[in-house]
Amino acid sequence: MRFIPFTEEEKIAANTTDLVQFLQMRGERLERAGREYKLIYQDGAGKHDSIMIHGSTWYDHKNQVGGGAIKFMQHYYGMEFVTAVQELLGTSISKCPQRSIDVSSPKREKKAFELPKPNKDMHRVFAYLIKQRFIDPDVIAHFAKAKTLYEDKEHHNAVFVGLDENGVPKQASKRSTSTYGKTFRITIEGSDTEYSFAHFGESNKLFVFEAPIDMLSFITLHKQNWQKHSYIAMNGVYESAVLKALETHKDLDRIYLCTDNDEGGIDAAYRLKDILNESGYKDIYRVTPEHKDFNEDLKAKHGAEFIRAEPYKRMTAVMQTADELKFYRCVPERLLSRLHATAKNEQYEYLAEYALAGSAFFASDHRGEEAERTMFEKLRSKLKTGYKPYTDKGFRHNRMADLDRCFNDVSRNYCQRARTREQEINTAEKLFRLAESAVRLAADISLSEPEVSESEECQDEGSYDLSSGYG
Repeated sequence: MRFIPFTEEEKIAANTTDLVQFLQMRGERLERAGREYKLIYQDGAGKHDSIMIHGSTWYDHKNQVGGGAIKFMQHYYGMEFVTAVQELLGTSISKCPQRSIDVSSPKREKKAFELPKPNKDMHRVFAYLIKQRFIDPDVIAHFAKAKTLYEDKEHHNAVFVGLDENGVPKQASKRSTSTYGKTFRITIEGSDTEYSFAHFGESNKLFVFEAPIDMLSFITLHKQNWQKHSYIAMNGVYESAVLKALETHKDLDRIYLCTDNDEGGIDAAYRLKDILNESGYKDIYRVTPEHKDFNEDLKAKHGAEFIRAEPYKRMTAVMQTADELKFYRCVPERLLSRLHATAKNEQYEYLAEYALAGSAFFASDHRGEEAERTMFEKLRSKLKTGYKPYTDKGFRHNRMADLDRCFNDVSRNYCQRARTREQEINTAEKLFRLAESAVRLAADISLSEPEVSESEECQDEGSYDLSSGYG
């Protein structure tokens, strides 16, 4: 294909295309999941819902890759860069090409679910879980007796089984028990993702984990009367098994999100909380491991080498930026010019302060400085408690484009002269959204990240203790 140059503005415009709108216009199937959308697609291996989309950003949990709209077109449709940009800009609308995901065996029929043949004993699985993972033997024996944990005959892997409401196996995953070489964890082909390794007790409490070993570790650490509660492992960060468990066990209404203390686990906790809220569940808590996950906590307790939790850099930067915002008394006649000046000079912290002060002014209904100051503090707190890290992905120019949109919304709204109380509340909301966007951009810049190209991922390592947000 011949080279077609694009201006920086065109590339930014293409890369910040709203993927939800774009894909819906092209007939792709999307399902709402909290503040995100799941892309539902099928290939030779079956049905998939691992790609999450928010605005112009996306992440494929199955293949551990994500980015902006251009990279999505390259990843999902197998397009070259030039074609992807043309499609997103609308200069070359064509029938969607064949998807590039999992096309190595496009004609392969989905294999029927079948459990691996069991070994005659569980010696290797018991040895691995007790000696390497420090799981309590009684806990292992409970799940072995329930036939949801056993050792496979061929490779002596640990097999974790998910049963349906009638006790029929519908899902299973294998975990290697070898102490040499690279360990692995895979889901058995043909598994129904609505079921997973679990235990259901009589109380109203459900504890949610990413993986079976995390679940067994937590039970070991909190063994007293553990069987009266319910526990489920998602085999990743997918919510389908959790939603099915809640649907079939109506008494479960107090949910504890026990995902890992790293970026992926924290993002999953926030996303799951939003999805559960939308499904009507309000009694939701975050239980955070001290280290990377609960098995690392168990290792630390036994004096073994463990993986420490690292700070969630982006989230920490957002919280610190919000904490440092100072109150300014709003002068409404000068507010718009001050917002323009700080934006032009790229002083995003000051922009956030002026926008938040303006929001406090209009929200407090002109009741004086003390009322504005009190409202400012409430709004600053809302910047932190309302922050959803899983929505704050993508490149810096995505954040700058969002800031421009928020700024334009404020400018158009502020020009209205005859203002009712309802209009002032609307102005306060738009100014708050501008402050929120400015804080995210200021935090991003404070991280001193190098600028990256469209083909690079935009991810951060680390973790953050969110327990206070779910209490």
